[in-house]
Amino acid sequence: MSILVGKETRLVVQGITGSEGTFHASQMLEYGKQFGVDYLVAGVTPGKGGMMYEGNEKDKFNRPIPIFNTVAETVRDKNIRANTSIIYVPAAFAADAIMEAADAGIKVIICITEGIPIADMMKAYAFVQQKGAILIGPNCPGVITPEEAKVGIMPGFIFKKGNIGLISRSGTLTYEAVSQLTKAGLGQSTCVGIGGDPIIGTKFIDAIKMFAKDKDTEALVMIGEIGGSAEEEAAAYIKKNFKKPVVGFIAGSTAPPGRRMGHAGAIVSGGKGTAQEKFAAMKKAGIHIVENPAYIGEKMLEVLGR
Repeated sequence: MSILVGKETRLVVQGITGSEGTFHASQMLEYGKQFGVDYLVAGVTPGKGGMMYEGNEKDKFNRPIPIFNTVAETVRDKNIRANTSIIYVPAAFAADAIMEAADAGIKVIICITEGIPIADMMKAYAFVQQKGAILIGPNCPGVITPEEAKVGIMPGFIFKKGNIGLISRSGTLTYEAVSQLTKAGLGQSTCVGIGGDPIIGTKFIDAIKMFAKDKDTEALVMIGEIGGSAEEEAAAYIKKNFKKPVVGFIAGSTAPPGRRMGHAGAIVSGGKGTAQEKFAAMKKAGIHIVENPAYIGEKMLEVLGR
C-alpha cells in the first residue's frame, strides 16, 4: 500500500506547456517508464486544448501527452479519468488553479508553486476543504511512492521502495533524509513534502493519520522547521494515537528570532516556534530525536533494532 499517490494515480499536469511544467513532466514520464507505470495521463493549458504535446527542444517527452483547456475535461474524459493534479502555475494564478482542480473533482492536488499571496491561499484552502479534496503544498517538492508514482520535483533515483514513511516541511531535507535511509538499506513507503508556506493544505497531523492507516508503513520520519506550532501539535497527537516508531529532526536551531530562514513559515516570532521548543515536545512524545539530518538513517536502524 501507500498514501496519496501510487499505482491508481491518474495525473494531470496544470501548466504543462510552461518551462517548469515541461521539464518536470518529462522527468515524471521517465520515472514511470523506468518502472512500467503510465500514471501521467494529461496536461492542462487554457487555449491549447486539443493538441498532443511532446515537450520542447530541450525537454522531450517519451510519448505525446493530450492537452485540455480545463481540468474538468480531464476528469470527464473516459480515456483520461484524472484523479490527481500537480500545479506548475505562476504564483499569481496558482490559487485559482488549485480551486479549479478541486471544483473539477480532483481528489489529490499537489501545488509546487511558491510565493502565492496569503489572501489567495486563505480562499483556496477554504474552497478545497469545502470540496473534500486533499491539498499538498504549496511550496513543496511533492509526493512520491517509490517505483509507483513520482508526483513532484524530487530526484527519483535516491528513493527506494520499502516501509519507512516520511513527512517533511523541507524539500532539500527530504532528499537528505531519503539518501540516508536508502544508504542504510531502508526503503520508503511514501514520502510527503507538505510545504513551507504559512498556509498549507496538509499539516503533519493530517499526513500522520494517513500513515497510521497504511499497513505497509512500519516507521516514520518527521522533519520539521522553526516557526508555528504544527510540530508540537503533531508530537502531542503521536504520543496519544500513533503506535509506530518515529524519528524526528527540526531545522533552524541557529536561526535568530524574527528572521525568516528560507521558507515563509520558518520564522520565530514572539519567542514561539523555536527549535528547542519543538525538540522538547517531540522528545516528550517519545519521538527519537536526531540533531543532525545526516544521522537519520543510522537512528532509524537503531530504533528498528537492525
